[in-house]
Amino acid sequence: MLIRIRPRRLAGLLLSTTLAAGCLTGCSFLSPFKNCEGTESRVKDLASLRILESRPPAATLPKDFKDVESGCIDDSGDAWLFAERTYAFPGTRAEVIQYYRTAAERDGWKLEQDSERPPVPEETAGLCFARGGDGQVMLLTLYFMTAHDLAIEGCKTGAEFASGSGFRIAAGSETDGAITGCWD
Repeated sequence: MLIRIRPRRLAGLLLSTTLAAGCLTGCSFLSPFKNCEGTESRVKDLASLRILESRPPAATLPKDFKDVESGCIDDSGDAWLFAERTYAFPGTRAEVIQYYRTAAERDGWKLEQDSERPPVPEETAGLCFARGGDGQVMLLTLYFMTAHDLAIEGCKTGAEFASGSGFRIAAGSETDGAITGCWD
């Protein structure tokens, strides 16, 4: 027996099936699936942020990290722009935290706290700041790393990571600068 389905009904059936599959798998098929096409100027703007060049006294650029790393990642379905610097510092994590709290605030960044999770010491979790209005929102994160963390990324580390704190300061943004928060 041949079943006839009108085009309108077929479209409704396909949409219903797609939405149901998305709900069952935890994925949304209605996402805009942004990509990196045409984001070069926004990446360049992120890479030129002064805060990425700002560092505590005695912080050094490790041998294989002389330049700002920047780009666009779109392997998760939604593209993300980033620019980051990696530093080695012979002092404590607390000194790095204090430096960036002051430097970021002076540069117009606002510290964000995660109010939904129990507090984790900043020396473990790092910091996250936000800046800009809708269409221009950027996040700034500070996080700590060890020589082992960098080795997992495939990076070679020198003696500068043997003591003290290795850290990365990273700026990021949605491709369209849409509002996003540190803990979204």
